[in-house]
Amino acid sequence: MTEANLRDWIGRSESRADQVTATPAAALAATLDRDEPALRPGDALPPLWHWLYFLPLYRQSEVGPDGHAKRGGFLPPVPLPRRMWAGGRLTFGHPLRVNDRIERTSRIVDVTSKQGRSGPLVFVRVRHEIRGPRGVAVVEEHDIVYRDPPQPGGRTAPSSKAADAAWLREIRPDDVLLFRYSALTFNSHRIHYDRRYATEVEGYPGLVVHGPLIATLLLDLLRRERPDATVAAFEFRALSPLFDIAPFSLCGRPEADGSSVRLWAANRDGGLAMDATATLA
Repeated sequence: MTEANLRDWIGRSESRADQVTATPAAALAATLDRDEPALRPGDALPPLWHWLYFLPLYRQSEVGPDGHAKRGGFLPPVPLPRRMWAGGRLTFGHPLRVNDRIERTSRIVDVTSKQGRSGPLVFVRVRHEIRGPRGVAVVEEHDIVYRDPPQPGGRTAPSSKAADAAWLREIRPDDVLLFRYSALTFNSHRIHYDRRYATEVEGYPGLVVHGPLIATLLLDLLRRERPDATVAAFEFRALSPLFDIAPFSLCGRPEADGSSVRLWAANRDGGLAMDATATLA
């Protein structure tokens, strides 16, 4: 498929409806090992927990070899084998609340091909707008990258400078954590739970920690350190994968003027896995 064909997908849109229910939120709180009361009707969802809703409910017959939905449909049928969540930017107008009826409108705003050091890359940017009873609650731009498997001896992760962190929390991922998050988000991508597939087919050293889970854990670090803070915007960029074979660190450092917090995740060797900024209201 040529770049011109792929760019034909720009402007495609879809809308979906859902309702904010308490059980998925309670399950995520348990998965994040939070000790707090269960959310009740009218309680606000923490930022990023909207990823528990509008789940990709494709039928079993529509599942591809990697566990994702087969190519095509809303997203363009990019022929490259690996599809990864590369990052995103979000603004929060007001919190979603338990029992809210919500609607998400999604639109493909860009499709771009590039030649990277590891081979061809295709970036797809999707814009989501989530509305509730009080108007627009979340505007999100979601970056997806398609690529070939990395070649041996590829790039190493940049240094994270974890010593600069004011906040630090170690996470020891395991297959149970990754399975639970996959189940909560109805993510059947096999790299997160099927060790044989992840190592023998995809060539990873272990199960891959979900990018959205890392982003959620970073904002969870902010909530633990500054429980009264209100997040107005959040942006994050995935730089290198994390695996269940080693612990990783969540790091944070408030900016001097108090307007934002730098957040990042580092692997066991100090390599930067995800870089993020939370802007405070």
